[in-house]
Amino acid sequence: MLEGLNRALEHVERHLDREVDVAEAARIATTSEYHFRRLFSALAGMPLSVYVRRRRMTLAGAEVLAGERTLLDIAVRYGYGSGEAFARAFRSVHGIGPGEARRAGAALVSQPRMSFRVVIEGSTTMRYRIVEKDAFRVVGSKATVPLVHEGVNAAAAAHVASLGMETIVRMKELAEGEPEGVLSAVVHLTDSREEGAEVDYWIGVATGADTTVGTGSGTDAGTDTGAGDLGDLGGLDVLDVPAGTWAVFDDHGPYPAALQELWRDVFTQWFPSNPYVSRPGPELLRTQPVEIGQDTDSQLWIPVERVSSGAGA
Repeated sequence: MLEGLNRALEHVERHLDREVDVAEAARIATTSEYHFRRLFSALAGMPLSVYVRRRRMTLAGAEVLAGERTLLDIAVRYGYGSGEAFARAFRSVHGIGPGEARRAGAALVSQPRMSFRVVIEGSTTMRYRIVEKDAFRVVGSKATVPLVHEGVNAAAAAHVASLGMETIVRMKELAEGEPEGVLSAVVHLTDSREEGAEVDYWIGVATGADTTVGTGSGTDAGTDTGAGDLGDLGGLDVLDVPAGTWAVFDDHGPYPAALQELWRDVFTQWFPSNPYVSRPGPELLRTQPVEIGQDTDSQLWIPVERVSSGAGA
């Protein structure tokens, strides 16, 4: 898998002076474009689009300082239709505009070429199972929060604290099937997994696909009543999750560090070593929050699909 990713990066490098065909890069890496973007972001710590822009502006910066081409020629060479658009991109990377950089000979920022390699840091193992699950719903409360890779996510903790006991009790009554009990769900709004990227963060329960939300409730609210209906309990949202395959990881360790390490290891170690790729869908977590540093059991559900033999993972 890493060999394919590095070939894809070589393709990106060769096309920095034109539009980069990400679908073709994913084909070279023998994976889907969705998984390629997600895996790159997890491994590199930045979205592919940011890496491409930084690499372009690194090469463009060298040409700006060389002074052999006009700024407009450089802009056109790297795919920008106007000097203004090029200047904005240049400033976003280097902190100054190209004209100022040429006049002052200022220090610029360099984004080195990336390549991926395996670094063996230990002999840890990951316990997982593959689950085929029918369509279901997550019923609960949603908030948009930033990603936090280390330590407590203050925004997520505040969202949990805002839920009333009546809501939590009602959720537990509606829980049906796996994952059991109250859980959290993360829906990524972009391809980025860098610190601070926004995600939709749910606290809720898994229910049957036919569970309906009564009048006065949140997203996808209906007016049906009967078994599984949430009645008039307002403020709840519904997330429809289609049928599919899930990789389920069990973990035990200090909260929240062990869980955050597990999330990282799934993308940086498990995916490159197994015949599965990520697919669109929420990432689900069942855990019992405890005091920071205390051990707890956690279960992480990642939506995946198996790739055919020889196609890469």
